Amino acid sequence: MKQQTEQNTKQHTVVDSPYGPLTLVATGGVLSGLYMTDQRHRPPEESFGALGAPDDPPFAEATEELRAYFAGELKDFSIQLHLQGTPFQRSVWAELRRIPYGETRSYGQLADALGNPNASRAVGLANGKNPLGIIVPCHRVVGADGSLTGYGGGLERKQRLLDFERGEPGAQGEGREGREGHLALF
Repeated sequence: MKQQTEQNTKQHTVVDSPYGPLTLVATGGVLSGLYMTDQRHRPPEESFGALGAPDDPPFAEATEELRAYFAGELKDFSIQLHLQGTPFQRSVWAELRRIPYGETRSYGQLADALGNPNASRAVGLANGKNPLGIIVPCHRVVGADGSLTGYGGGLERKQRLLDFERGEPGAQGEGREGREGHLALF
């Protein structure tokens, strides 16, 4: 019973990024969530568990990879993830991780890649429930015509992330000092 309790124990920390504060959540010592403050589908704060420090395991590797990503030094995240969802959602999230840095795919292209070309809408719903935005790059998914479509962090932030990955000047946003208790990643 103790082992099961430890596997389900949650903790969180908050780090500052060029796109605003990011809440990192770990379940059983493995990263299970990355949420923006104003994100749609963000779980309630009380579900995140105890507050930990950004340099505590399991957050140290995540904060280092995020720092490298925001510095333009990291294209693919390698940190271990604890993805909780239906088998279909997990298959969509795995496919999201295959979208190369700086590129986009449509919901239809993802459905095709999953072998279910009629599942565009279901892919969109799974994309919207992604608990690890940025690391599982749901921001790289666009409409069939290439237009920006729903993003839990807002379309402006989605555009800035895409522009950043494409090397567009000014896409990072304005620098800010790390707030008290938050590690600044940039």
